[in-house]
Amino acid sequence: MTRPALAPVDLYGRELVTDSGAILARSRDGRSWPLPLQRYLGPLTDADRDVLARSVAPVLDVGCGPGRHVLALARRGTLALGVDVSPVAVRLARAGGASVVQGSVFDQVPGAGTWATALLLDGNIGIGGRPTALLARLAALLRPGGLVLAELEAPGVASGRAVIRLEAEDVVSDWFRWAHVGADAIEAHASAAGLTLTETWERDGRWFACLAR
Repeated sequence: MTRPALAPVDLYGRELVTDSGAILARSRDGRSWPLPLQRYLGPLTDADRDVLARSVAPVLDVGCGPGRHVLALARRGTLALGVDVSPVAVRLARAGGASVVQGSVFDQVPGAGTWATALLLDGNIGIGGRPTALLARLAALLRPGGLVLAELEAPGVASGRAVIRLEAEDVVSDWFRWAHVGADAIEAHASAAGLTLTETWERDGRWFACLAR
């Protein structure tokens, strides 16, 4: 039986509310991986704390989801703003006390050219399927000397563009463009975007990079 299809943002929002923990992302070649919604909705992990400790205010969290990073930064007195296309994620983030705007990072963003740090966590390097263009956009939003703190896939993971969809038990999303970038592939994207790779590190099985404008 063919499952009905929703817009990706609608399926993602529905699963954030129900917190079923059963949503997958699947590429056209059949590869699939779980979307860790419980991590997005839960408290900070040690890996989260590690990357946030490297951030410098003011901080822009791109694809902030329910806002756990923005809220954690605000609670420590760090000026931070989240941006996300999902109205459900924005509503949840604001309900938790996070400062978040709804929209795409490729559209108008408050404070363009003044951000000291841009966060690109939870796989958001894949947004739009064009990691170099995404990093170039973030470089334009940063002030001189600003940083991008990006979460990546492990070294050796095949990097490149993909077409994927989200899948729940009773419904799937429409297909959309995404990208996979391993820790050993980020330097080329950073350089093409006018950024310099200064560090990569691993914490609890998650990989990160610091890119400087």
